[in-house]
Amino acid sequence: MDNQFEKNKSNVKAFYTMAFVDGNPRQAVKQYVGETYIQHNPLVGDGPEPFIAYFEEMAEKWPDKELYFEREIAEGNLVVLHCRQIWPGDCDYATIDIFRLDENSKILEHWDVMQAVPTESKHSNTMF
Repeated sequence: MDNQFEKNKSNVKAFYTMAFVDGNPRQAVKQYVGETYIQHNPLVGDGPEPFIAYFEEMAEKWPDKELYFEREIAEGNLVVLHCRQIWPGDCDYATIDIFRLDENSKILEHWDVMQAVPTESKHSNTMF
């Protein structure tokens, strides 16, 4: 089962990198998405085509954005990524992305929460 967890994490990270950083969401969907793609982010339409359109537009507007995987957790058919996103000309974000996968390690569903990294804090801990 550990190998399945590792494969799931590897596929999710490759999908995220290809779509978000490399700006190739169509190939990411083709390679890593299963029979369905259910989207829970209210800014992105449901299904593969709205996802592709959203991330193609993002690639045009922010071609130099960066993504760092800070933590990754796999349990059952879920992978959770804690990420740092750097958007030049905007701000940095801390995100938690949750992906549900099928038995072939293909992505079926996605949830996320996103928070701008504050410039000030009431403590010395970081978001990461």
